Amino acid sequence: MAILAPTRDNIERAATVLERGGLVAFPTETVYGLAADAFDSDALTRLFAAKGRPQNHPVIVHVDATSWLERLVSEIPAEARALAALFWPGPLTLVLERSTQVPDAVTGGQETVGVRMPRHPVASQLLRAFGGPLAAPSANRFGRVSPTTASHVLEELGERAAMVLDGGPSEVGLESTILDLSGGEVVLLRPGAVTEDDIHKVLGRRPARPGVSSPRSPGRLASHYAPRTPTRLVPRGGHARAVPSGDLRLGVLSLGSEPISFRGLWKQLPARPEAAGKCLYAALRDLDNGGLDLIVVEEVPLTPSWAAVHDRIAKATAASRQQGEGP
Repeated sequence: MAILAPTRDNIERAATVLERGGLVAFPTETVYGLAADAFDSDALTRLFAAKGRPQNHPVIVHVDATSWLERLVSEIPAEARALAALFWPGPLTLVLERSTQVPDAVTGGQETVGVRMPRHPVASQLLRAFGGPLAAPSANRFGRVSPTTASHVLEELGERAAMVLDGGPSEVGLESTILDLSGGEVVLLRPGAVTEDDIHKVLGRRPARPGVSSPRSPGRLASHYAPRTPTRLVPRGGHARAVPSGDLRLGVLSLGSEPISFRGLWKQLPARPEAAGKCLYAALRDLDNGGLDLIVVEEVPLTPSWAAVHDRIAKATAASRQQGEGP
């Protein structure tokens, strides 16, 4: 896979690859995505294979104009129009009833489809050059830490895609907020940079929590965004009690500063949730590549502004909790 500067010629080259059914990685403001023609079933098969993604796990469709909703969904509720008017382009995915034009491969066989309009200039230019919607999950192997730089994509996918357009580090660093508006209420399927407070200001009500009948959507699995290294969640300041043996090579991700006595690899997250979200995946990836035996992640505040970071940390450490290795 070649890492290419997002020049006009390279964006046109990428659009040509997509038109021929190939795969291209590209930057968005959230994380890097792996794109395929959303209307090409063969390309979508290649996309799922490249990621190792289950066929029943839906992917988000990216567009460059709200007018595409008329083709992709069967009905656009007034609340969806209001949210799109304020937050598009931006890190908000709207889940709506699909139209008959959307392939089953995009929706995982469901009757809903997730759509968003990214605000990264390279993403916008690629969508315009291609001239249609792109199915684009994160550009990493399924369940792994999402990529926030072009080099992360290369590390994850190798030659599974034709190229990656290098748009620099992701501005947001966490995947989009996903809102389900396909039923009678607004349901928050995944927290992100568009917060519950933001949604409340537009709609006059807060979104409900997902239930058993909510659509499947990206990021809903209990374990996701996970390093290869065993990763454990501990209370704030609990890293010292998390190590069963002094012989383990330990990495810590924390809001706190590194203690003088600490021996290992320490990554400190910024104190503001937006800045912490931007750094989270890169920090987890650095720890994962550090030759460690164990990564411990100290809890972040469980407040609305920290909801997206809290969600990603909980999923990144879920496998250890399921195996009884942590709180």
